[in-house]
Amino acid sequence: MKISVIGAGGWGTTIAIILNDNNYNVFLYEHFSEYCKILNENRENIKFLKGIKIPEKIVIINDMKKAIEESEIIFLATPSHYLRKFLKLIKKYDYRKKIFVSLIKGIEPKTLKTPSEIIKEILGNVKIVVISGPSIAPEVARKVPTTVVAASKDLLLAEKIQKILSTNYFRIYTNTDVKGVELGGSLKNVIAIAAGILDGLKTGDNTKAALITRGLAEIKRLGVKLGASEDTFYGLSGLGDLVVTCESKLSRNRMVGELLGQGKKIREILANMEMVAEGVKTSHSVYRLSKIYKVDMPISVEIYNIIYRNKSIYQSISDLMKRSLKSEKEFLNKR
Repeated sequence: MKISVIGAGGWGTTIAIILNDNNYNVFLYEHFSEYCKILNENRENIKFLKGIKIPEKIVIINDMKKAIEESEIIFLATPSHYLRKFLKLIKKYDYRKKIFVSLIKGIEPKTLKTPSEIIKEILGNVKIVVISGPSIAPEVARKVPTTVVAASKDLLLAEKIQKILSTNYFRIYTNTDVKGVELGGSLKNVIAIAAGILDGLKTGDNTKAALITRGLAEIKRLGVKLGASEDTFYGLSGLGDLVVTCESKLSRNRMVGELLGQGKKIREILANMEMVAEGVKTSHSVYRLSKIYKVDMPISVEIYNIIYRNKSIYQSISDLMKRSLKSEKEFLNKR
């Protein structure tokens, strides 16, 4: 079986290595021809996965036609805001019988669609599986034990990807709640920016623990309102991914928040980043969703205010702490 990974960032490269470890023939597609050449010469992703050798059997290409038409399964590992662009390229070729696996976490600000919804909009009724969970790419590439979720409305399809990806260091669970798995993986990035802000301010562990707890409640409230299963948010793609993204020093979203907490401006931070922090754009999407569906999401709204309205971080924290008092039962169950 031939499998293609579209997007040679850190996560795409890591997935390609996992598939190679499982003895599949792997194409790793890099969009920029010059960087494709560098990857082939160095056999190392010096921008996004430094220190990890790319096995010689992985074929690194800049040919989208070859990547799509010669593979049975297509893993999509592009930043969420480039997904439409890549799907329009893919649509030029023979893609209809392929299985698409989304590794993408984000919510499109303009349409408020998840990656799987965008895939179906552009490619039609193709087979889709979504992968999400606590999976910092450099750790997985070093073969640190990791578990994630493969979600599809077709359980047999999810089980197929489960078998293809599972190794002795990368364990896959299955789920049929595609909406919940995608939302958990996307919304947690906004809370991770808040966690990073606390790190930048050096507030301590009490504050971080409260943030993660209340952040999960916000994620759950919106997810359930949008039709996801509440249980999903207590699993790997919800609580699991939230914890690792809020705590890991390798988390890009947490790092953005930390720099904000240290007083840097968002434009300066993003200008100096090679990789994409999905939570920045997702915070805009979450703000809109919270207003449209009338869901109480105070932390997420304050992150939006800090990033897009230049609100003082100290004022945001003060406003959160001075909200009206309520019982914990009301706080936990409110939807």
